[in-house]
Amino acid sequence: MSHAVGNDTFTTPDSRDPGRGSPPPGGTAPARPRARRRPHKVPALLLGLLATPAALSANSATTTLPDIGADLGVPVSSATWIATAFGLLMAVSTPLMAALLRRRGIRTVVPACAVLVAAGSLLVIVAGTMPLLILGRGAQAIGGSGLVTTAITLAGTPRRMGVVTAGSGILGALGPLAGSLLTEHVSWHAALSLSALALPAVPGVLRTAPTLPEKGSRAPFDAIGAVVLMALVSALVFIPRFPLPALVCAAVIAAALVVRVRTRPDGFVPVAVLRTPVFLTASAVVCALSTSYFSLLYLVPRVLKDNEGWDAGLVGTGTLVALLIGSAASWLLAAFSTRMSRAAVLALLLALGVLAPVMAAVTPWAALLLVASGVSVFVSSSGQATLSVYAANSVPDSQRPTAIGLFSLCFQLGGAFGPALAALLVS
Repeated sequence: MSHAVGNDTFTTPDSRDPGRGSPPPGGTAPARPRARRRPHKVPALLLGLLATPAALSANSATTTLPDIGADLGVPVSSATWIATAFGLLMAVSTPLMAALLRRRGIRTVVPACAVLVAAGSLLVIVAGTMPLLILGRGAQAIGGSGLVTTAITLAGTPRRMGVVTAGSGILGALGPLAGSLLTEHVSWHAALSLSALALPAVPGVLRTAPTLPEKGSRAPFDAIGAVVLMALVSALVFIPRFPLPALVCAAVIAAALVVRVRTRPDGFVPVAVLRTPVFLTASAVVCALSTSYFSLLYLVPRVLKDNEGWDAGLVGTGTLVALLIGSAASWLLAAFSTRMSRAAVLALLLALGVLAPVMAAVTPWAALLLVASGVSVFVSSSGQATLSVYAANSVPDSQRPTAIGLFSLCFQLGGAFGPALAALLVS
């Protein structure tokens, strides 16, 4: 008889039928292996479509800020809060969305996040003031973080994760160009509404994804732990704008988080995750790779323009080509990594991760600066794809969404540390 569980079906002998499962005369029936449940598999392209528009939307703002400032009557320095708010809320919301995913499941998180993205995009389209525009971008960021976290959680393998991370890298590289073209030919409102491109993937994901949250998701929610972690993330993200106050706040809040973890070991930041060496190693490495990538993303174009005399068009074209090649190539390593040992993957990522900034620092040729940019996005995207799977698989099943959320947070923190480091280096 067949028993359906979610979308999976498995078969067992029917004890009510004496003719089924009985041994043949004169012998013993060979034991039939029990059919194993097949895990749900959302198509990788659907996961890519669900996650990658967040990177496109985030980077599309970089070329629209002057037009936004002119239209809304604010200086460009004030308009940059649009990008700051988006990045801050993406980072802060990621572990929260992972916790919600663990407690409520995909069929609650994905529709809620889709509504946030749609509502935020609508606010962006009609926005005529900075507060309304920031509110819309904030809703896009919160919803986008949930969709990205869901896609990473459902990917499951480095090959499928590679589709998500390589796609994010490619669309992230195209973001400034897309923002510029849409602003010129349509409006900056359209350029900032690209998060909505994730919405067509929602019905397909809901149709094929698991229906229930993970076991253990009914534990009481650790609201204090969540608030303390969010405060720490906020302080870290504000380091580029307010270095000394943010560092002091971060140190104080980090001490408070340590106390909270000790008093609530199964809370928002579980001790079981923090005591897993593979998770800690993977998270530290991906944060370092991400920081290196975002540092070079800001440094290389400036060096090419100021020191090498390249015009803006040549710098933009060269950077775009380097980032596209590096992002596309990252999928190859993600796909091939299943044939490599974990130590070999880690050694390759670390070697290339060190090579990229060293090459950028010592090379006398401008072209090699672009190669360094391509290598940095290659190792950053590859590291996110491969190390996220190692991190998730190293913890108990009930803690996987939490581990993925914290790992993704470490990657996104590189987006805050990288520009700050670049600013220090060129000051």
